[in-house]
Amino acid sequence: MQIEVTRDVFRLRQAFTISRGSRTEAQVLTVHVQDGDLRGWGECVPYARYGETLESVTAEIAVLPEEVTRAVLPDLLPAGAARNAVDCALWDLEAKRAGRRVWQLAGLPEPGPEITAYTLSLDTPEAMEAQARENAFRPLLKIKLGTPDDMPRLEAVRRGAYQARIIVDANEGWSAEVYTDLAPHLQRLGVALVEQPLPAGDDDALEGLPRPVPLCADESCHDRASLPALKGKYDAVNIKLDKAGGLTEALALKAAAQAEGYGIMVGCMVGSSLAMAPAVLVAQGAAVTDLDGPLLLAEDRDAALRYDAAGVHPPTPDLWG
Repeated sequence: MQIEVTRDVFRLRQAFTISRGSRTEAQVLTVHVQDGDLRGWGECVPYARYGETLESVTAEIAVLPEEVTRAVLPDLLPAGAARNAVDCALWDLEAKRAGRRVWQLAGLPEPGPEITAYTLSLDTPEAMEAQARENAFRPLLKIKLGTPDDMPRLEAVRRGAYQARIIVDANEGWSAEVYTDLAPHLQRLGVALVEQPLPAGDDDALEGLPRPVPLCADESCHDRASLPALKGKYDAVNIKLDKAGGLTEALALKAAAQAEGYGIMVGCMVGSSLAMAPAVLVAQGAAVTDLDGPLLLAEDRDAALRYDAAGVHPPTPDLWG
């Protein structure tokens, strides 16, 4: 069995901005696992927030033994982008070997479409209101915030999309004081969920603070090992395959989090349909699905995921799984 890593770049429809910076393209790694005439593939998005680069993730994958399996992969790679791409490629290969779909191999019900959030990037209140009006037909909007001056932005988006369900992603950008000041306004404006209001290393400050709107752990939750530290601070967890280290751990994290009473959000980095495909399986029945990466791209993979009024549809075998 041979493992090959390639770099791919997908242009974005427009600049995408969060509190940590802007980008105009998505740079991803594609992993191909070849076994005779069969080839499985997966995609990951190395994330600088977690100390990952295209080079470091490629190097992690390069030292894997040729006969690596999903069972031993967690012993060889930590949770993160490298393990994600390899794990998903191995799932795809297994499905092709068996002539079955990944959801069948995993013992899951047949998946269907899930309504996904559409993300509005951080901008001036006027520009964010214009984005909101343009996308007001969407049932779920996600707002990138995370600055001390977020109230005008939030008010502007609500004016632009007064009927849409709204979730907010602060990307670790608030302090406990800013969050406390904003909390009642988040409730007043009908925000359904707030992701990661405080930095992951400082989120103990959330203990004892009011949570009129459910709080979701993103940067504070990677895999099952993250769960004990979330008690008393969060109501939900955001499962991303690039954090969890692949579909295998993401499914296990989902089950463990649900058993502990957490709501489930399934999110993504900005990547192609190949990155979203396995996440659609995890998103089945989730309280919030945020798999809009391909909607932000100007170009995508062949056999791309289908998005329509019903949401994001499961991948066809021509794409993955």
